[in-house]
Amino acid sequence: MARILVIEDEADIRQVLDYNLKSAGHEVVEAARGADGLRLIREREPDLVLLDLMLPDMPGADVCRSIKDNPATKTLPVVMLTARGEEIDRVVGFEIGADDYITKPFSVRELVLRIRAVLRRRELPVSDGPSIEFGNLRLDRAAHRAWVEGEEVELTALEFKLLVTLYERRNRVQSRAALLDEVWGLDTKISTRTVDAHVKRLREKMGAARDYIETVRGVGYRFADVPMTEALGAG
Repeated sequence: MARILVIEDEADIRQVLDYNLKSAGHEVVEAARGADGLRLIREREPDLVLLDLMLPDMPGADVCRSIKDNPATKTLPVVMLTARGEEIDRVVGFEIGADDYITKPFSVRELVLRIRAVLRRRELPVSDGPSIEFGNLRLDRAAHRAWVEGEEVELTALEFKLLVTLYERRNRVQSRAALLDEVWGLDTKISTRTVDAHVKRLREKMGAARDYIETVRGVGYRFADVPMTEALGAG
């Protein structure tokens, strides 16, 4: 089904993952160090990276950052795997671009299902349609590209899907649980801070268009009904 790169320094965990991922139909490539994992990404072109946060040669967060900052690999899904279960660690992982976060000890069945959900998000395109022009924001849904005031904004596939989902439901409040289901394909057992971390990162990237995404305290998020220029004109 997919080629999965496992970057994990504990041999027994690699063995368990290798067996179960292969049983689920995946091809598995393994690395025990972050540098080796980055090399294998170039050489083997995996469909997903399962990345331990604590590696012997470099932090897993740095590996994830290298993947997401490289234009050639920025859309490569990364699932963090770590013994650190503090919520702040999960939030930091999502802020640097991780697509999901699994803590040890973990259920192998749940891990396989969540990997499947991440891969499915990658395969399913955002709904095609005409380009979107909304004030200083322009979106090309077919090409998965975004511009603010004529300057292209580099978004991950998940960030783009989140932005388009909010836009298509503009002026309607979207709860965090609804966004988890629609954008991530995950249920609310996953911390809703996942959504907050991604919205925060998306707003930072959108710059002058960041205020289109409004926070509705205690509920979720809403995309503005009209562009800022029209709103100013109406006032």
